[in-house]
Amino acid sequence: MGFSAMHESIALSRFTIKVLPNDGARPRELSANMKPHPLSYMELPFDPEYSLYNSRMTPEHLSHVSDDEQYWAVRQKVIFRNTGEFPVQIAGRDAEVFANRVFARDVSRMKVGRCAYNFALYHHGGMITDGVILRLAEEKFWMAQADGELMKWYMAHVADLDVAICDPGVWVTQIQGPRSMDVLRDATDGDFPSPWRYFDIAEVSIAGEQVLITRTGFSNELGWEFYLRPGNNAEAIGERIWEAGQKYGIILTGVPVFRARRIEAGLMSQAEFDETTTPFDVGLGHFLHADKVADFVGRSSLEETDKRSRTFGMRVRDGIAQLGRNITINSKTVGKVCSSAWSPYQQCGVALVRMDDPAIGPGTEILVKCNDGKVRLAQLCALPMYDAEREIVRGRDTRIPKGPAPWRG
Repeated sequence: MGFSAMHESIALSRFTIKVLPNDGARPRELSANMKPHPLSYMELPFDPEYSLYNSRMTPEHLSHVSDDEQYWAVRQKVIFRNTGEFPVQIAGRDAEVFANRVFARDVSRMKVGRCAYNFALYHHGGMITDGVILRLAEEKFWMAQADGELMKWYMAHVADLDVAICDPGVWVTQIQGPRSMDVLRDATDGDFPSPWRYFDIAEVSIAGEQVLITRTGFSNELGWEFYLRPGNNAEAIGERIWEAGQKYGIILTGVPVFRARRIEAGLMSQAEFDETTTPFDVGLGHFLHADKVADFVGRSSLEETDKRSRTFGMRVRDGIAQLGRNITINSKTVGKVCSSAWSPYQQCGVALVRMDDPAIGPGTEILVKCNDGKVRLAQLCALPMYDAEREIVRGRDTRIPKGPAPWRG
């Protein structure tokens, strides 16, 4: 049964997300702090468990699919994932000046119709959060941020600039995997976007609706994302894309779909950085433009900091590393496990770790405590763990793995 067919039968469940017995201010409070994605009704038949991300509900668990099945779907077929990313609009005559003030990467290099990875820093050089910035016009940007508080940070730095900061009411869904472009071709009413390069923006017609899409994602697999605007018929768009994906094996997923894959790809999240880490600490220093003319918050503090990365990958043969300061050499604690998971492809535990000494890097053997309480031998490695030139995400490497390729280190 398709989602449109079951929609009426779950309508009441859908609204219980937002409406509870009235006790004064509570419904309004929940509406402000627990916002469901317009397509969240798709998840309700699968007993979803939600976490909050930018005060938006994002599915941590769905009953119809295991973590491993989600992983293989994004590597071999195609997945549909409603996210909690939060696009904030920055518009006005001084939009570029403002964006160059609050973001570390130089936005003046961006052409209209392009996206870029970017991040914001505190004055001391510590990281606030990151995301993908879209240049929709010369004087209009959207920053689709990861979890974190940037709205107040923006307002604190507007000063006398001619710029307006607002929530445009936009929601993001990711279509990722080697068959993702096939789904896009079948879902659109007209021509496939051309050119359609990595980090391009396009507008296409889907189910008679004008839909903004980007060649981006969080999987390091081939993929795209669509942005639902307030005037869009979200259900018509979601249903058309879902229907187009049926012959390619599309599945609905939650957060676990990217857990191991993004670790293998070396895609950082807020598990890897915070206010105590600089971009250099977490391996993001290469994104900074040394010749950027415009000053940005945190720049002066970065000039004297250690430019070496302390963040690496780690493989564990028979276990999953326990989060925290659980890495040792000769009984001495030397690093922290930031994120960890089991890789169905490499058939080993994988992790992103931050070492105390940047000289302890790839190739180093260490001991790590695992989730089962055992201490196991592990090895640090470079990132990404495979596809070093990131050819998959650009569509240059179209080989689809047929099954595991065990790590033999």
